[in-house]
Amino acid sequence: MDSLTQAVLGAAVQGTVLGRIQGRRSLLYGAALGTLPDLDVLIRYADPVSRMTFHRGFSHSIFVLTGVALLLAFVVHWLAQRRWPDKGYTFTRLFLAFWLTLVTHPLLDSFTAFGTQLFWPLQWVPESWSAVFIIDPVYTLPLLGAVIYALCKGFAGRATYVMGTVLLLSTAYLGLCLAARFVVEQRFASVLSQQGVIVGEVRALPVAYNSLVWRVLAKTPNGEYYEGVSSVFDRAPPEMQRHSFNLELGQSLAGVPLHNRLRWFTDDWLRYDIVEDGLVVSDLRMGTPSNYTFRFKMAERNAAGGWEAITPERCCSMGTNSLFNYEDLTLIWHRIFYQQPPLPLAAWTTKYLGDAEGR
Repeated sequence: MDSLTQAVLGAAVQGTVLGRIQGRRSLLYGAALGTLPDLDVLIRYADPVSRMTFHRGFSHSIFVLTGVALLLAFVVHWLAQRRWPDKGYTFTRLFLAFWLTLVTHPLLDSFTAFGTQLFWPLQWVPESWSAVFIIDPVYTLPLLGAVIYALCKGFAGRATYVMGTVLLLSTAYLGLCLAARFVVEQRFASVLSQQGVIVGEVRALPVAYNSLVWRVLAKTPNGEYYEGVSSVFDRAPPEMQRHSFNLELGQSLAGVPLHNRLRWFTDDWLRYDIVEDGLVVSDLRMGTPSNYTFRFKMAERNAAGGWEAITPERCCSMGTNSLFNYEDLTLIWHRIFYQQPPLPLAAWTTKYLGDAEGR
């Protein structure tokens, strides 16, 4: 999630547990601690695939963060015994506050589509529950309001109760979003089944700033996938398009370590295209229909006409702008309540994939 959301979540959690002891300072400490895991963005990597797939790694591990919480609790408890013996600090209370403030960060990240290595160093596929977009005002604004309330009123009154209540409601909201995702996936799979299409995995992903309209992907056994858009309010079948993963192109990257890592990180939601002189690999999980956020040029033609792996380069997409394209998003937001006119999926395919779609 975005930094503001993580900061207000950390502030609300630590304020709820330690507010009556630390006062307003608990909100500042919690905001700082809540953003600590994202300091891994300061690490520089040699290529964009590494930069993507190592983000939300060790710094988001519940094992690492549990160790950090234990260390912080030990240090603060030691200081408290000597400097503030009458404050009521206990090791258990300190550990609970620091642990919850730290661990809620990667847990919240896991509800997005990007992928969070929650159990690092175990090489499990990163958690990507795809229940909320990376910026969701419905989740963030109530938490922000509760934190501002506590800053203004202090903790002598109802601030702890208010923040605790908002934390419970925000958690329930995440659960509702996850349920909405499953409903949309089942509806999409059912429509394809009625058309006689056999599908394997189905994946719904929320579109920018809301969890009411979803981009849905469905894999078929023959190396193709369906991409469509569906709202929780739909009464008719969603619009969709059939595409090819172009897996035969992907065989050219067999055994390339960074390609293998990308396959692992995305749970193999990748398509392959020839764009100009390069072999481009696209992560299908993020973006808008046919306009994918993460696309990497990973190979070039050699003298013999075959593909030769290169240091990956970002290319062929609008980058994060694919998530914030106002023109496209306006049409998609309209789609929340209205299925007519249908979204211009074919036009978007031509616009963003161009000649690559026919390769």
